[in-house]
Amino acid sequence: MTPPTDDPLVSTDWLAAHIDDPKVRIIDASYKMPGVLPLPSDDYLRTHIPGAVFFNVNTIADPDDPRPHMFPNEKQFARDVSALGISSGDTVVAYDSGGWVAAPRAWWMFLSFGHSNVKVLDGGLQKWLREGRPTHSGQVTPKPGKFHAKLDPSFVRSRQQLLGNLETRAEQVLDARPRPRFEGTVAEPWPGRRSGHIPGSRNLPYAELFDSSTGTMKSLDDLRQAFADAGVDTAKPIVTSCGSGVSALVLTLALYRLGARGTALYDGSWAEWGLPDGPPVATGPA
Repeated sequence: MTPPTDDPLVSTDWLAAHIDDPKVRIIDASYKMPGVLPLPSDDYLRTHIPGAVFFNVNTIADPDDPRPHMFPNEKQFARDVSALGISSGDTVVAYDSGGWVAAPRAWWMFLSFGHSNVKVLDGGLQKWLREGRPTHSGQVTPKPGKFHAKLDPSFVRSRQQLLGNLETRAEQVLDARPRPRFEGTVAEPWPGRRSGHIPGSRNLPYAELFDSSTGTMKSLDDLRQAFADAGVDTAKPIVTSCGSGVSALVLTLALYRLGARGTALYDGSWAEWGLPDGPPVATGPA
């Protein structure tokens, strides 16, 4: 497999060199589990990369869906992104303030809604800070942009589609949660959810795909080996899943870097599948 020329990652050096480009828009897409404080929005107000606006995964979502941060419709995504000062001709760079959680989610959302010129900052805010680069605090109020959105439904899978896949096994399902959660040996942190995993799915904890000492994503060779060790054939269709459709996109980002296209996200993920009256659940190793 030949690595793509359209690598979705950009370096801190690249961003520093383009930070004053009016066509480069920076978003802080940080996310934390419910109940974890301080809120990502408060972290953003305290410290962010100059010019960055806050992309709230919880509100750029379907307000009428009880499941956490499900994809919004095209009209809402276009409206919310335009309000962040982003236009369809801009290059969007997403970053996290922590370790590789929601910046890939934002990246995938932009791709899903037809905006291909979107990148993820390798190493995120932590690498930016370690390098002594400048930061700002407070709210950024941009001039509204003009963003047009058109959802490609092939980027997302529903529970019904995953149920059908239990029979056909046409797509490999890859779970990004830590192994104890996948194997069902610990309580699921999402309230009221059963423990375990989708029957037949594989497990590759997302944290294993980046270097904890530098915060950057591992090399292509290391990524390729990680997927092979998880029993995943990157040349065949893959659906990624996790707790609520956020960290799964770290796997998708890594697959994209390896040249895999046509992957999809199970947006409901375990927050939906793990409900008490949900579909069958498996426990133990993959």
